[in-house]
Amino acid sequence: MNQTEERKREHVQIALDEDVAFHYNYWDDVKLIHNALPEINLHDVSLSKRLFGKKLGAPIIISGMTGGYNDAKKINENLAAAAAEHQVGMGVGSQRAALEDDRLKETYSVIKDYDIPLKIANIGASQMVLWGKDKILDCARVIVDMINADILAICLNFLQEVVQPEGEAHAKGCYDIIKTLAEEIDTPIIVKESGAGISRRVAELLVKTRIKGIDVGGAGGTSFAAVEYYRAQMRNDEVNMRLGRTFWDWGIPTPLSVIQVKEATKGVIPVIATGGVRNGLDVARAIAIGADAAGVAHALLKPATQSRQSVQLELDMILKELQTAMFLVGADNVDKLSKAEVRYADRIRD
Repeated sequence: MNQTEERKREHVQIALDEDVAFHYNYWDDVKLIHNALPEINLHDVSLSKRLFGKKLGAPIIISGMTGGYNDAKKINENLAAAAAEHQVGMGVGSQRAALEDDRLKETYSVIKDYDIPLKIANIGASQMVLWGKDKILDCARVIVDMINADILAICLNFLQEVVQPEGEAHAKGCYDIIKTLAEEIDTPIIVKESGAGISRRVAELLVKTRIKGIDVGGAGGTSFAAVEYYRAQMRNDEVNMRLGRTFWDWGIPTPLSVIQVKEATKGVIPVIATGGVRNGLDVARAIAIGADAAGVAHALLKPATQSRQSVQLELDMILKELQTAMFLVGADNVDKLSKAEVRYADRIRD
């Protein structure tokens, strides 16, 4: 197992074994107002949603979590089976490992065997700035073809890069790369963060390009600084332990990021709310404050290491929670949920 494979394996194992969550989940500050007279029937509540031209069974994306080491193949396969069963979208983890080692491609490409309505490829921006334009375009097409992706996500994960010992904190030139990819490849491009959120100012820059969506990837769920803290602890690396501990709660809360990005983009492109989404109620909260879909990750990771049935059961429960929340606010479809009455607790309102 090479260094990249070992790192990816450690990321998953630490997320399973340790408490790597932010110390506060900001979705608890978003309150949906109960409708005592909903005037709808539960069985009439429809979860379906069109996103990026694809019809989804619910406004949910299984966020990209892993790939690039042997055990990741089974995790992605279990997630893919559940995504196909419930007709929700799915992403994979960064595919750079498969660009460097052909034998790792199947840890990602396994999802091609399933009828997933929206497949999202993934590559980190910090790696691409080291490549020339021709290599960027060629590699982008390879990773799209690897999973027959409908969308290519450019991942901004500079917090994680700067706190991990082998990180590549190269950010200069990322904006131009995003512009180039959005203009020169046929596959629609989205930009996603990985746990630190996207601000209004950054969204205003991104919407000037030809990207087709933003995944805010905000603070409140898994802290990748915390993950790197535990990796550093395993190696008695005091410097990166200190960095991980200091920046454990760094980032823009996911609900606040959704609100700011939605205001900046003015509804021109879809906004995905990833970061701390634990259940169907959090999905409903995300849609109610302006997101077009919600990304779910950690809640499905442990089930995905067990079996496809475990993932399907958990995802089925999330969908039931979403349907229940919609019924209780009187929304019989996702568009009406976006108009539900919402109140914010002090942390978000301020």
